[in-house]
This record gives sequence, C-alpha cells and structure tokens, in this order.
Amino acid sequence: MEHKSVGLGRKNEPISTALLLAAGTGSRLAPLTDGMPKCLVPVNEISILKRLVDSLQEHNFKRLVIVVGHQAGCIRKFLGAFAGGMEIVYVTSPLYKTTNNIYSLWLTRKLIDEPFLLLESDLVFDSEMLKDMLVPDRIAVAKLNSWMDGTTVTINKQQKIGAFYGSDHKRDGQHYKTVNIYSLSRQSWDLVRERLERRIAADKKSGYYETVFADLVNEGCLSFSPVFFDPKRWYEIDNHADLRAAERMCARSYRPPVLGAGHLADKHKERSSPAARPLKGLDPFNKVAAPVPAPLNT
Repeated sequence: MEHKSVGLGRKNEPISTALLLAAGTGSRLAPLTDGMPKCLVPVNEISILKRLVDSLQEHNFKRLVIVVGHQAGCIRKFLGAFAGGMEIVYVTSPLYKTTNNIYSLWLTRKLIDEPFLLLESDLVFDSEMLKDMLVPDRIAVAKLNSWMDGTTVTINKQQKIGAFYGSDHKRDGQHYKTVNIYSLSRQSWDLVRERLERRIAADKKSGYYETVFADLVNEGCLSFSPVFFDPKRWYEIDNHADLRAAERMCARSYRPPVLGAGHLADKHKERSSPAARPLKGLDPFNKVAAPVPAPLNT
C-alpha cells in the first residue's frame, strides 16, 4: 500500500481514521509471541487484532494505519490491504527491537493529516465504550484497579486532563489510569508532531509518547477531555497473567460487531475481493469465534 496523507473536509465529521501501534516484540508473552506478534495472540480463540478490527468496523472507520515490526508478515497476511471496511496502510519500524512507542508514532508523522484515533495493539475492550472517543482530543481513562500499572492522569476543575504521571508516582483517589486510547485533532497532532521531531532528533527513540503529551498538557498547549472506561470492560495484555484475566473478562462481556447497513451491503463484495482473501478463515465479519492463527515465519 502506497503511503499517503488524507485530509477530512468537514470540521465536525466523526473520526474515521485509526492509528494502531503494533511493532513491539511482546516478549513477556513468550513463547506465544515467538512466532507471531502480540496482537495475533488469541483471547478465547479470538485474536486481539480481530477484536480491534471488529470494534473499528462497528464504528464505521474507513482507514487504519498500522505500525508493524516484530513478525510484521503475520499482520500483513492477516489483514491484507482491506479489512473490516477499512483501507489498511502499513508502516514498518526498522528499529522495533530497540525503540518504544514514541518512535512508532513519529514514523507516521507524514501519513496522517486528519483527526484520528490512536490506540495500542494489546487492548481488549467492549467496543460500545469507544463511541465517545470518536470526536477529537479525548483520552480514555479508568478508575484505578489493583491490576493496573503504567501512566496515570489527574482531572482538573474544568474536567480536562490536569497532568500525566509516570508509574513511579504515588497514586491516590485523584488518579485515573490511561487506557492508551486517544483521539487527536489536526491542531493537536501538529503540536505533537513538532515535539516528536525534537525528541527523535535528540536520539530519544526509546521513550514514550506519553511524555510528549505530558509536556504539552503541562504547558497548556494540549487539552484532553476524559472518557471514562468501565474497568470491568477492558484489559491491557502485557503478560500471561493479564492474558488469563482478559480471557475471563471477555468470556463475560465480548459482543460480536454490529454491522451497519453500508457494511451489510458491501459484505459479499469485500469477502470475494482479492484484497480480502488474506482474511480467509479469520474473517472480521464472522460472528463465530475465529480459529487460532497458526504462527507464521517471515
């Protein structure tokens, strides 16, 4: 797929582009991730990536930009050039073994000019909660639970994000966990891109994009409105214990995608098109649990 930028014409048009970061090695899920990327690890026989595609499809996304690295060929074979009603654009990270998400995000700086949804590829969640993220400059957050670690935020009196905090900061009842789903307007993305350029030019490729968000929020340049995710309806999968917990959660709450009229009309056309053939046996339209993808060597 040729890399190109696409702009939205109408200011208030709902977000229809998603950016998925999926380059990491997922080493804490080895040996499952020895021969496949983390996003293709099955959760109750349905891969994380299929669940994400289902959720984006349900909300009528049209374009998915995905940063790949570890076992990239598996993802390309799984999705092809078109999946779940979306054009798929691939970006390959050549340094995925030694860098973190700040570098993956920087790689997409010339490919997206429209408002978009940014999400990580190790998340499972009830897609219904995504609907309030479809306008720009939102951040998904959740009330802290014992299993959660990583970045937290506070919310100010204006009901905006007041500050970001690292995992080593003391937490209290005023802190909320970031779900690692954000929506960005064009204006916010322009600010973020400029800071990403500075970080990468300073050879800070092993950092995290949350530090860029934190600086911009602290300076009053970036404003995020919180969208509250139910802690019982989402999970971040980093290790085997997380995977088992996610399987228990999904056994209770997974809902098949709800297809709109447009998707139903195009269903047969997409299934029979050459671009859709890599999804054979792993069809995102299939409401029955898909088979576990076999490890593919690239």
